[in-house]
Amino acid sequence: MALPRILVLVLAGGAGGRLELLTEQRAKPAVPFAGVYRLVDFPLSNCQHSGISDVWVSVQYNPTSLSDHLANGRPWDLDRTFGGLMMLPPFQGTDRGGWVSGTANLLWRQADLIRGYDADALVVVSSDAVYKLDYREVVETHLSADAEVTMVTTEVAADDASRYGIVQVGGGDRITDYAYKPDEPATTTATNEVFVFTPGATLDRLDGLQVELGDDGLEDLGSHLLPAQTRDGQARAYPLAGYWRDVGTVPAYWQAHRDFLAAEPPIDLDDPAWPLHTRGGRRSAARILPGAVVEESLASGGTRIAGEVRGSVLSPGVVVEKGATVVDSVLLPGVRVRAGARVVRAVLDDGVEVGEQAVVGGNGDVTLVGRRARVAAGGEVPPGGRLPDPERD
Repeated sequence: MALPRILVLVLAGGAGGRLELLTEQRAKPAVPFAGVYRLVDFPLSNCQHSGISDVWVSVQYNPTSLSDHLANGRPWDLDRTFGGLMMLPPFQGTDRGGWVSGTANLLWRQADLIRGYDADALVVVSSDAVYKLDYREVVETHLSADAEVTMVTTEVAADDASRYGIVQVGGGDRITDYAYKPDEPATTTATNEVFVFTPGATLDRLDGLQVELGDDGLEDLGSHLLPAQTRDGQARAYPLAGYWRDVGTVPAYWQAHRDFLAAEPPIDLDDPAWPLHTRGGRRSAARILPGAVVEESLASGGTRIAGEVRGSVLSPGVVVEKGATVVDSVLLPGVRVRAGARVVRAVLDDGVEVGEQAVVGGNGDVTLVGRRARVAAGGEVPPGGRLPDPERD
């Protein structure tokens, strides 16, 4: 039997406002993770290991930061003469052109292009979660169920469930109820933003919804499309048993890094059978200088550590000077922590400089310092505080 024709659409066009200062000047999928990676590396690596070579990336906000990282798809073997990686920016010139106002709206605007590809299955994935998944296995399960949509699901904490689309599953894998970010979730079974659609039936349904609601009324997948498919008995669930974490908020982003500092991290990013690929950099090995203390941390290439680093993630080019202390923090590329300074439970964006004897964060909520911000010598950014990029004020 011939392999199914699969098209993956990576959603990379959202503003990412919940990540606050981290997405002011970069697309959310381009946000660094675990030192040398970017969030978009997860779905693209999943595509590569699933043997899927046709991947479209929808872009809209701050697209240059993402385009530079994608490098025409080369790190994931997607730089091909036919097929491979294709960027989908907003467009004008047809009756479906215009600014995208939600995921369902995006599918409707790109319907002609999607229909022209003539896929057996359309896989729609977000790029603000950390996980690994064989998309081809989900597609095969979807096709055997003869459904219109298969939603990959995961269990989430009860106090966090209202952030997600929540489903109830009846006998077998049939979804009997879907609620989009409900105030009072009926279960803790959430969709994890991986969906497999039967393209023709789904696009036909979107056309009908557009007539009823208008272009902008289509909104996100969970607003009207997924509830309609569920009501008609056309939705199935595919449980993801492994690790999955949405990192679309600052606390979640910080916590995901904590997860990967464990002696046995939830995903082995160097697993020979499923490595996480990214655009390679040109950095020398990390330098741990005499007298430095480094415990339970990730130190990327090009870092220089002369102080004390505990429970933290240091991206390429970070410098921690002698006498400085960094605890339970995430430092993005080019951060410098001067002598005697202290950084605790914080996320510091690209190029931040923490002056001598300054204090950033502490016990409490996660502190966030924006790109290129300067904390003056002896200055303080309190726990849970926000210090924006000075050039963006």
